[in-house]
Amino acid sequence: MKVIIFGATGMVGQGALNACLRDREVSQVLLVGRTASGRMEPRIKEWVTSDLFDLGGRAADLSGYDACFFCLGVSSSGMDEARYTRITHDLTLSVAGTLCRLNPGMTFIYLSGAGADSTENSRTMWTRVRGRTENELRRLPFKAVYVFRPGIIQPLDGIRSKTSSYRLFYSAIGPLLTPLRRLIPKVILTTDGMGRAMIAAARRGAPKAVLEAADIYALTT
Repeated sequence: MKVIIFGATGMVGQGALNACLRDREVSQVLLVGRTASGRMEPRIKEWVTSDLFDLGGRAADLSGYDACFFCLGVSSSGMDEARYTRITHDLTLSVAGTLCRLNPGMTFIYLSGAGADSTENSRTMWTRVRGRTENELRRLPFKAVYVFRPGIIQPLDGIRSKTSSYRLFYSAIGPLLTPLRRLIPKVILTTDGMGRAMIAAARRGAPKAVLEAADIYALTT
């Protein structure tokens, strides 16, 4: 299996990359993003670009892949709806549209978030934008599209979030996460588990298109 990861320097993206490298059936991983990952592995190819809206000129590099793990995302904190929509919705659909044309047999896995609103009617801006993005992705003619909606994710393997507010959160409750996860493993996921679940969904499918935390956990058991 050949996989493209967008956002491999983020917390979940790093977990997805680690899981791919641990899986012997993943023969190649292409990392696409604005910053270099710093990872040097034989199975990794990397493309760093300042403009993720303009992928058309690299069709040859993006063709022939079985799955895409789209882990790019930003916090809505301090953002107006127009700016958040451009990053969360417009960029995601731009990338997905290009990949769909090049790889119609691809499975596209989108990292969303718990609380995203599929009705698109929420008064909360980010949930409405996320829900609209999910809905439009699911209409694209990929082999399959799966939406992952995790809640709390425990970073493992030395992974740290790039978002300062999340780093403060993990710094405050970090020592509690492992015992809590053992009590409620279907609620608190891990970066490793997220990666393994993405691979499982790409490899054998998932029981439904929109996967909440318990559904994601079930893919790894």
